[in-house]
Parts: sequence; structure tokens; C-alpha cells
Amino acid sequence: MESDIRFFRRRASEELAAANRAVTASARERRMILAGVFLDKLRALDPGGGGVLAAGEQRRAFDWANDCSVERA
Repeated sequence: MESDIRFFRRRASEELAAANRAVTASARERRMILAGVFLDKLRALDPGGGGVLAAGEQRRAFDWANDCSVERA
């Protein structure tokens, strides 16, 4: 059985990837919101977060999305 930490990490990663592939802005925003929810739940499970989140995931999902938008332009 998959642990909660692994589940939330996997789902956040899947949502970030789906946001990256999204065709419309609304679909991308919806995926980023879901990714943020999973990242928040992941942080709640391990408040220290030392080994749970990768360095890139320490930022909010929306900050990451804005960086990607700039890179695509």
C-alpha cells in the first residue's frame, strides 16, 4: 500500500505535469490549484519537510507556473 507522503508527492507531480501539458489557461490554472492542494497536504504531513519535498517544490505551485509561463514566451 502507498504511504500518504508518497501519494501526495506523486499526485502533486502528476498535476504539475498535467498543468504543463494543458491547452487552455483555465485548465492549467485548475491543475495548478490541485497541485497546490496536494503540496499543502504533503507539507502538513511532514512540517519539517527536510527530505519530503524537492528543492523546486518548496515554492508555491503558482510561483512555479509563472516561471514556466515566462520561459515559454
